[in-house]
Amino acid sequence: MNFEQFSFDKRIDAQIKAAGYTEPTPIQQQAIPMVLDDHDVLGLAQTGTGKTAAFMLPILERLTTGPLRQVRALVVAPTRELAEQIHQTAVDFGKKTKIRSVAVYGGVSKNRQINELRKGAEIVVACPGRLLDLANDKAIDLSNVEVLVLDEADMMCDMGFLPDIKRVLKLVPAKRQTLFFSATMPKDIRKLADSILKNPKTVQIGTIAPAETVSHALYPIAHKLKKNLLLALLQQLHTDRILIFTRTKYRARNLARDLDKKGYKATALQGNMSQNQRQRAMDGFRDGTFDMLVATDIAARGIDISEISHVINFDIPDTVDAYSHRIGRTGRADSSGEAFTFVTRDDDKMIRDIERRLGTKIERRELPDFDYSQPEPQSQPRSNNNSQPNNRNSNSKRSRNRRNNQRTQQRG
Repeated sequence: MNFEQFSFDKRIDAQIKAAGYTEPTPIQQQAIPMVLDDHDVLGLAQTGTGKTAAFMLPILERLTTGPLRQVRALVVAPTRELAEQIHQTAVDFGKKTKIRSVAVYGGVSKNRQINELRKGAEIVVACPGRLLDLANDKAIDLSNVEVLVLDEADMMCDMGFLPDIKRVLKLVPAKRQTLFFSATMPKDIRKLADSILKNPKTVQIGTIAPAETVSHALYPIAHKLKKNLLLALLQQLHTDRILIFTRTKYRARNLARDLDKKGYKATALQGNMSQNQRQRAMDGFRDGTFDMLVATDIAARGIDISEISHVINFDIPDTVDAYSHRIGRTGRADSSGEAFTFVTRDDDKMIRDIERRLGTKIERRELPDFDYSQPEPQSQPRSNNNSQPNNRNSNSKRSRNRRNNQRTQQRG
């Protein structure tokens, strides 16, 4: 089975071939005909299985006919990185058509996005906050939207975007095609899907868990020995790209800095960075400028790089779904990948939940020749507010003594 069965416009078909696509993935094989037939679709599949092309290719096919330079397809995504990835997919596959796509998200100039919208676009890929901001400014018209896509809607709701999603729904026509794609579908999100989809066709590929092309391993370790273990592990890995996840922005920044000092081509991706900095990090990781990306969970969705051979959870994630999305960055498009997770005694419950999702026990490993008995690194003592007055008092006392000595000498 190949893409020719879908009878796409020859301009789109040429770009599919140029991208090296030959056979559709299971989600594409099942979802594309349903989208082309104008059904509402609920698509569920692991990350890395081709969901973006599953909805973007039939959208582009739809837009090859009909009016141009008005927003006819709206894709809503939770993060800037994912929005940019979806936008780039639209650009790549629609390159030979007259269809334009504009990405809309915060952290960059709103005026530039307004100017792009004024030029006219058939596809808008947006994060909810900036989209509503532009709508309030009357800078975008959504009254002609024919297709609405909610991608990774579970994450949008986890991030608190549910009220924004409901506001977006009021801005688009009631008569439309709605596509709801995600890798996970908790019960409350399924209720949302049921409320906005009309007689949907459901496509579910396998269980909602990390792809079978990924192998998993746990490395039990004391928390303060994690960095030492990471450095020892990296010396044994010979890979193209490594994605390392931390729980905090502070740790992502510092760990990337420490890896850089050790001679690794590493950079960070975390929420305190400007959009330009985040884009440079993503582009550098994609083009090989950086071999390692140390990221918080903002990168768990939106990175589509087939060369990622390893995902290392420096910190275990807070939820099983987050684990699935992190691990989904490797083993993509039928490539194999490995997922290593550093775990402490406090992580036992999350490990059990992850193993329940996977349906199997994860292998525990120890790194050969690593000294697990070494003393934990001592943190540098930090000055506190109490020490400063003591220093000032001590300095003041020395100054008084000097002055008294000077007076005594003068009197003598």
